[in-house]
Amino acid sequence: MISHLPEKLWNKCLEIIRDNINEASFNTWFVPIVPLQYDKNVFILQVPSQFFVEYIEDKYIDLLRMTLYRVIGEGTKLEYRVLIDKKSGAGTTIPSESNEKKSLTTNTTSNYISPYHKPKLPEIDPQLNPSYNFNNLIEGKSNKLARTAGVSIANEPGKTIFNPLFVYGQSGVGKTHLANAIGVMSKQLHPEKRVLYVSANTFQIQYTDAVRSNSVNDFLNFYQTIDVLIVDDIQEFAGKTATQNTFFHLFNHLHQTGKQLVLTSDRSPLVLAGLEQRLLTRFKWGLSAEIEKPDFELRRAILENKIYRDGLEIPENVVDYIASNVTDNVRDLEGTLVSLLAHSTLANIIIDSELAEKVVSRIVKITPKTNTVERIRDIVCDYFSLSVDAISTKSRKREVVQARQIAMYLSKQMTKNSLSSIGSIIGQRDHATVLHACKTVGDLIEIDKNFRISVKEIEAKLKS
Repeated sequence: MISHLPEKLWNKCLEIIRDNINEASFNTWFVPIVPLQYDKNVFILQVPSQFFVEYIEDKYIDLLRMTLYRVIGEGTKLEYRVLIDKKSGAGTTIPSESNEKKSLTTNTTSNYISPYHKPKLPEIDPQLNPSYNFNNLIEGKSNKLARTAGVSIANEPGKTIFNPLFVYGQSGVGKTHLANAIGVMSKQLHPEKRVLYVSANTFQIQYTDAVRSNSVNDFLNFYQTIDVLIVDDIQEFAGKTATQNTFFHLFNHLHQTGKQLVLTSDRSPLVLAGLEQRLLTRFKWGLSAEIEKPDFELRRAILENKIYRDGLEIPENVVDYIASNVTDNVRDLEGTLVSLLAHSTLANIIIDSELAEKVVSRIVKITPKTNTVERIRDIVCDYFSLSVDAISTKSRKREVVQARQIAMYLSKQMTKNSLSSIGSIIGQRDHATVLHACKTVGDLIEIDKNFRISVKEIEAKLKS
């Protein structure tokens, strides 16, 4: 007979824990935990990874230990079971360090973690955001190189040619997401490695504090022990000569000892101003990968992924509208979905095109799309990899004729030009040819699925 005691005890613990931390932290770190067994004063909790153990032991162990004492009794011991193989259920058991320690060291009023102040550091908090992982970092043309390199690094930190990995791009395109994903996956695959994510600003604050407290050696000794160092927004070192000098020597040490460096910036090393040339030269030793603005296909894929993960139901035409108009970055895309859901829930109205237009107009500036016959012709030619001259000839090749007819059809649909004007611009044809092309395309859209998809994709490009 299966005992439900562990589950009942854990549910009582969750009620107390929920009241003491914010909802996001509760959902991230405690909801995934599964109570396995309570026997001989030992409570065993199953966690998804070694990273969970490290994070809970560092951040929430006092709260967890006191909650267990309150619900079960003083002296209750805690063990974690890390699931290694989901199919077989194989795992490894790790005792909590709090079983031997009556009290744990907590952070002071400092705004950042300074683990180098501790006399002994078997583990550190990687300072990673676990929600930024490769599972929800959708791949597209704009980020494929950087993402692929990131996965390679996470599999073998410090052992690839991508060291350092220098990722750059405009704000909101996913640099921080990728940097965290590399760290999260590295820690999952190599739990023994010391992984640390730090913003350039935090690094600067830590260094300044170390100088003031005469503990620069401790600062350097700590950073020299890192196996995977991720520094976000490296451009913020500009003008900070002392910090740059310190980071230069740290970079050399880590690189020479086979440690992995991942750096992000809002611009390429070629145009970074205010940084010493010797640093910029080292930034280019490995791979410099740009993450560009997401194209329509990637924007749509990102939206669909978030809609699926959040269990939402949003019409396809609304998704297309958002993907076509929110073009600058991923943050705006996700923010649009959140706003759309909030408006729908609070006002109790359905999510449709009208609501989407209202929400999107408050997030991005929408400029009316003006398509000309020339623009339509050029985009159709680009889609079919044809030159503009090709559809202006008398060629009867199927792909050329089809491109010409689609260009005429879309020009009639999307512009106010006369049939004669459309024919003149697209291949010097007369209005009768344009009429025939429109009828042919209309018929094919009804009966040919692949043809219909092609026309739809071209229309999306014209709206983006």
